[in-house]
Amino acid sequence: MIKIVLFESSNNNSGTTIEVKAGQSLMKAAVGANIEGVAADCGGTLTCATCHVMVREPWLSQLPAMTDDEDGMLDFAASARQANSRLSCQIMLTEAMDGMQIDLPASQY
Repeated sequence: MIKIVLFESSNNNSGTTIEVKAGQSLMKAAVGANIEGVAADCGGTLTCATCHVMVREPWLSQLPAMTDDEDGMLDFAASARQANSRLSCQIMLTEAMDGMQIDLPASQY
């Protein structure tokens, strides 16, 4: 099991830690843990931006580069896109991501 810490935009000092198995997307892990800040309306088909998250370093620089489709879809995110914005449906969790810290946007709508 790996641990991921998710921080709500209203409270960047205290996050919610979830324990998940490697091999699933960050979006599925967050939805499975009932994290309200990840809506995931399209279920991970890369047709919405309601799983928008911001990945903190050093994990951001360790992720594979985003695809053109992910890059384009982030332009439709309800909250302003940041330099560290990603779609959680496109982040496949690995053991190397243990301890990853994620900031949630103020809103997905």
